[in-house]
Amino acid sequence: MKAIIPVAGAGTKLRPNSYTQPKALIPLAGKTVISIIIDQLQEAGINEIIFIIGYLGEKIQDHVKTKYPGLKAHYVRQVDRQGVGHAIRLTRNIVNNDEVFVVLGDTICEYNIKEVVNSKYSMIGVRKVDDPRDFGVAEIDDDCFINHVVEKPQIPKSNMALVGLYKIRESEQMFQCIENNIRQGLRSHGEYSLTDALDCMIQAGIKFKSFKVENWFDCGKKETLLESNATLLKKFAPEIKYHQFENTVILPPVSIGTGCYIKNSIIGPNVAIGESTIIEYSIVKNSIIGSFSNMFDIVLEDSIIGSDTNLRGETRSLNIGDNTSIDLG
Repeated sequence: MKAIIPVAGAGTKLRPNSYTQPKALIPLAGKTVISIIIDQLQEAGINEIIFIIGYLGEKIQDHVKTKYPGLKAHYVRQVDRQGVGHAIRLTRNIVNNDEVFVVLGDTICEYNIKEVVNSKYSMIGVRKVDDPRDFGVAEIDDDCFINHVVEKPQIPKSNMALVGLYKIRESEQMFQCIENNIRQGLRSHGEYSLTDALDCMIQAGIKFKSFKVENWFDCGKKETLLESNATLLKKFAPEIKYHQFENTVILPPVSIGTGCYIKNSIIGPNVAIGESTIIEYSIVKNSIIGSFSNMFDIVLEDSIIGSDTNLRGETRSLNIGDNTSIDLG
């Protein structure tokens, strides 16, 4: 089995951070979004992954090569973004009829991945939501088999949303359906969606079984990214030795990268800090701070601060990209 991770999106809802950093590399609970996904796949024994890259794709490549040197990685560039179905189509020659596990590059979920991978059926991950109109939606029978999937319906017949996890045994049929949809110009909301291709397979008689994820962490915009960071910190944050930072109070859960210098500050709760960052005379809570940043005499809450950033001043709620220098004094 091969995995496919589409990470070609521009991450417009996370700007300004996504101007200089792919959404998949935004720090989250001491890791990155893409690292959490890769770790899950490797846990299930999947060690060959196709990354569909585009915007800032070289940073994705550098990160994977550095953090996962033993991974068998392929990179396919999507120059013209026309949807997930269009992106998956680019991997056909590499997949070569093997089973595939498609994980969208901003999808972090908790579920029994080994059970899904070993199932004799193709599988689609779902989660009940209050308003399914912004999601792909699955109509499911009493035996958990899927009768129909539709992308962002205006009048949903189900509240079971597709979460971005797809185990597909019949990969050749998937590619045929994608090709047919593109040939016919069949778009949903202006894009060639994977959902339409999966529905084509279902209507052709291929059985898809649904599986429910325990938790689904949204990493698409600032507010939900901070919420996901707080939840994941409770699971991943290591114990921090309080004495290693001078005159500093740590309120867990907190993740602090290697090489950080923190003095006369209060950090936490729900704070993730990248490596080699300097923080002095500051209070930081419920925030994500990038690497190689410098912060002095500031109070931060509900903020995302990029890497290589200098920040001095007073209380604010901020969303700041990389390579920024701000003096609020």
